[in-house]
Amino acid sequence: MIMAERMATARTDPVKRIHVVGTADTKGEELAFLAARIRAGGGEPLVVDVGTQAPAMTPDIAADEVARRGPAGTAEALASGDRGRAVAAMGAAFAAFAAARGDIAAIVGIGGGGGTSIVTAGMRELPFGIPKIMVSTLASGDVAPYVGVSDIVMMPSITDLAGLNRISRRVLADAAAAIVAMAARTEEDSDGKPAIGLTMFGVTTPCVTAITGELRDDYDCLVFHATGTGGRTMEKLGDSGALAGVLDMTTTEVCDFLFGGVLPATADRLGAIKRTGIPYVGSAGGLDMVNFWAPETIPPKYGARRFHRHNPNVTLMRTTPEESTVIGEWIALKLNECEGPVRFLIPERGVSALDREGSDFFDPEADAALFSAIENTIRQTERRRVERLPLHINDPQFARHAVAAFRDMVGGARQAGAA
Repeated sequence: MIMAERMATARTDPVKRIHVVGTADTKGEELAFLAARIRAGGGEPLVVDVGTQAPAMTPDIAADEVARRGPAGTAEALASGDRGRAVAAMGAAFAAFAAARGDIAAIVGIGGGGGTSIVTAGMRELPFGIPKIMVSTLASGDVAPYVGVSDIVMMPSITDLAGLNRISRRVLADAAAAIVAMAARTEEDSDGKPAIGLTMFGVTTPCVTAITGELRDDYDCLVFHATGTGGRTMEKLGDSGALAGVLDMTTTEVCDFLFGGVLPATADRLGAIKRTGIPYVGSAGGLDMVNFWAPETIPPKYGARRFHRHNPNVTLMRTTPEESTVIGEWIALKLNECEGPVRFLIPERGVSALDREGSDFFDPEADAALFSAIENTIRQTERRRVERLPLHINDPQFARHAVAAFRDMVGGARQAGAA
């Protein structure tokens, strides 16, 4: 009986292997070398070709099989002779291919510009925690378009990937050793605690630190730096079903999105809250500022504004009453679309460490415009509520109120054995 059960499990649970991905038409020698080093290190490689021409080695999964996963028009794009179209089509196909696989223990890719675009499109479709290494000629530049909000590790290839040499052998051997070790790691014990997402900036650190201190016994507190990618990452986890709730104390990314800052949200900020209906406690943390880099990078139209030099590379601009109205209305309209439990807390005495009497961004008029816009635009219901509190966002009492609101939403502290 035990043997039969094991055999049934083996039939339904695919063997997970390390996927080695690249364009076998131009990187065949390197793919074969990388797979051999993974095998020598104790891993089980599976070579996947995402090239657009005839391969220079025999992969385990041919490019044609990957291409069949692509949307309508993929075959025509690959046959068009237009390299840009072909790369885009194969990227879309590999994204669908990777999302559908159940046998990926880890993934390591190699590539130049086209290969990096194709392979990382698939990597971004995989859940957090599946190891991902991209050995790329582009890894020392701006990798944001390739990494997105995923946990891809970008590894510089040093030399171009145009045949093996003393440098590329060492780099690929290191990548092989790293991916084998990452694939063999044991899972961290979470003690069965449900995870919650929180957003924090330096100017809201006391608030979020206090909240996590109150909740960590019952929840795995995942704190995200509100730098644009932080909010998107948190919401991606929410969409994946990994979060039991969100305490979005620092919504500052909306300011940068609306007014051209360098750490912006996207138009889909709060979209995961709408789609999932998970409990949401939000606040106005950091809505007094738009982020720019060094002073010389600030758009000329903002030259006469009030600024705070956060550090030599980051300059903060105070939002005006008019901008605050736009920000408040935008957030409220987004929350109106959320049918799950929503509580938005307004800290009447200031929304950041800089928004206190005597500090650089203290501006009661701008705050009043923000708070009124939120309160007047949001459609309050039994499940969607706005609360004004005569507190600063970093006051301990404010954090305690946020914790109480969240616990009220989810039915109090986590019960033993609850999901």
